Amino acid sequence: MRYRVDANLKTELKKFGSKDWNECFHCGNCTAVCPLTENNFLFPRKSIRQAQMGLKNKLASNLDPWLCYFCGDCSKTCPRNANPGEIMMTLRRFMTSVYDWTGLSKKFYTSKSWEIIFIMVMFIAIVAAFGVFLAPARDIFSNASKYIAPESGGVLINSLVPGLNGHQFVKIIEIGDLTMAAIVASLLISNILRMFYFTIIKDKSVSVPFYSYFTEAWQLLFNFISQPKFSKCDNKQYWLGHFLLMSGYVIMFTVIVGLLPKFQVEEIFPWYNWQRILGYYATFGLLFFIVYSIIGRIKKKQIKFKFSHASDWLFLIMLGLTTITGILIHFFRIGGLPAATYIIYVLHLAVLVPMILIEVPFSKWSHLAYRPFAVYFSKLKKAAYKKQASLSEFSKAA
Repeated sequence: MRYRVDANLKTELKKFGSKDWNECFHCGNCTAVCPLTENNFLFPRKSIRQAQMGLKNKLASNLDPWLCYFCGDCSKTCPRNANPGEIMMTLRRFMTSVYDWTGLSKKFYTSKSWEIIFIMVMFIAIVAAFGVFLAPARDIFSNASKYIAPESGGVLINSLVPGLNGHQFVKIIEIGDLTMAAIVASLLISNILRMFYFTIIKDKSVSVPFYSYFTEAWQLLFNFISQPKFSKCDNKQYWLGHFLLMSGYVIMFTVIVGLLPKFQVEEIFPWYNWQRILGYYATFGLLFFIVYSIIGRIKKKQIKFKFSHASDWLFLIMLGLTTITGILIHFFRIGGLPAATYIIYVLHLAVLVPMILIEVPFSKWSHLAYRPFAVYFSKLKKAAYKKQASLSEFSKAA
């Protein structure tokens, strides 16, 4: 079979992270120690070889980078310090840009300026929009009791815009949430379809049995919820952190986008109410991962944290600011501080919106979707290989 070689592929890939492509001389140690290595799925050497040889089309059809959870064993045992685990992380960034038809993912990953400018423009736009409608500062300070619920003593979170009652304000925010969710979902789904095209449809080496699309479909939900491949890694703490992050974010996203009228209400419920319990769990999950990752990237003791791409830090900073401002809103409401509550609420949205618009379809959060789909697609390929092997044995027997 003939494959087109892209001589500039290694140079292009360097913009996405790792710089040690030429250090790997394919001794096979990484493949030998990787717990994910199976027949036809040789981690991570096959992916590195494709990158070194400039096989861009083959790399685009390769699912291996998504099946790697960067336990670090391959990088620890590499005699050349090529850090194959980080190379796989670089390939995940690259693959995200391959699936993205808008080209924005590549811009965000390869240029800090693009991502920072996008964040700042969105931040300023949201603050400016609320600045037009927000209750005058002097009114918030001089008539504080006007914005506090008499029965609970907490701040009326939905009364920050004069002329709108609580129901009207929540409805406007809900429409904004749903619009943003529709945009993000459309981008992510279209990118997943491109992932399917590159890895299954365009890969002529496999022919997936039609029934496999249904028999293997359960893999999607199972792998999204439990991330079972993490169990093969020795470091279970990272699996816990990743699970808390994923579950915390999914809960918070679902509550804010799908259940906002029930979640953002004027009444302050007791701590054991479902609303607050879900909020506390999501907050704990996000904080655990943020603190764990920041400490790891500062200390650089674990192999997975020795190298940090700009997108890694921007993700943690944006997620941290979103979480901290959310916590402050909660405590300012309970403390009966309307001015602080409203100002932090606006800042919270000004950070949250650009983070979701960037991270979900174009960057880190998209990995939560690509990983389970990669497992699903890899199962489809295994079913195809199994069918081909059976047909080959049948032909020999005949």
